[in-house]
Amino acid sequence: MISYKPLWRTMKERGVTTYTLIYKNGFSAYTITSLRRNKSITMNTLEKLCTVLDCTPNDIIEFVNEDQA
Repeated sequence: MISYKPLWRTMKERGVTTYTLIYKNGFSAYTITSLRRNKSITMNTLEKLCTVLDCTPNDIIEFVNEDQA
């Protein structure tokens, strides 16, 4: 299962809000909703998040066993 817990930590560390992602970086509200619900995103979205947050994919996603969720 995909978890975006690292994304929320990274955003907090860098002072980036979902408002900033939507209104200053062009992310759709649908994409933010997908992230909040741990739904899949495209590689393009992952790359854009990495660019905006100046980080690597490990700072955005993690894979967890369904048993641990």
